[in-house]
Amino acid sequence: MLSVFFNKSKPIHYVVLGILLLVIFTVSRLNVQVQELDTLWILKQLGVFIALIISVFVFDFFVTKNKLTQKNSFKMLLFLVFVAILPETLMNAKIVLANLFLIFALRRMLSLRTHRDVKKKLFDAAFWVAAASLLYFWCIVFFILIYVALLVYSFSEIKNYLIPLVGLATVGIIVVCYRILMNIEILNGLKTFTAYSLDFSSLNSKRIIIGTTVLFSLGLWSLFYYLRNIKSKMKSHRPTFKLIVFNLILCLFVIAVAPSKNGSEFIFLFTPLAIIITNYLEIISEKWFKESFLWLLVVTPFVILVL
Repeated sequence: MLSVFFNKSKPIHYVVLGILLLVIFTVSRLNVQVQELDTLWILKQLGVFIALIISVFVFDFFVTKNKLTQKNSFKMLLFLVFVAILPETLMNAKIVLANLFLIFALRRMLSLRTHRDVKKKLFDAAFWVAAASLLYFWCIVFFILIYVALLVYSFSEIKNYLIPLVGLATVGIIVVCYRILMNIEILNGLKTFTAYSLDFSSLNSKRIIIGTTVLFSLGLWSLFYYLRNIKSKMKSHRPTFKLIVFNLILCLFVIAVAPSKNGSEFIFLFTPLAIIITNYLEIISEKWFKESFLWLLVVTPFVILVL
């Protein structure tokens, strides 16, 4: 039974989920047509897989450390299942890496709860968000989340609100220096870089429609209980749970304005969605319902595959 096996966090889970992730990644690559299978292509795929597996384990680390869920492996399982439901999220190496940088940034934002090393954490968070935006411009909206974190964690010093700008400026200066050294026009390609689109017609495929319908339906249902149960959490942890909701909203915005909608942009949604649905799984008292809920998610990729 899935609910029983993943109900506790055990070392064996990392092995099982690591193998599962490798299988999902490999299968997703079977449908990709490659003009020339060379060493460079293989190294690129290896880099994408390493970025993905680091994302999953760092995600598990900061969620557990900040007590956003109980000590179980549901969150990691859900993250992997989301990837299996929408394998298109692995098609763009830059977006996979950008998502990893955002996970690093979110980890630093959530750690502000302790009110220790605040300036360093703010700089790090802004730096990672800026780095992510170099790979995928609209990641810049997560810069807003840093200021939301300052507000929900009740920081009042003005200088704390200026530090993220220093982190952003640092990345900007590095980019400008690089372009000058490489003799590249500083504003070259800026229009393409900041492009956006509200046209969702490119997502009109059976797999993406079914996959997103399942994720949004279960996510919306879980979000209702997540919001309702925030008041039952420890007072010191409530801001952290609220921050995840703001993160979810920003992820939806990024998906909405994505210039090239091919499904890869949905990877940004997996982090907050896995946390929210895991919280719902933890409050389900009926074992049969919890098991059915999990199996519905696990079976979805196979159903999509045969349709």
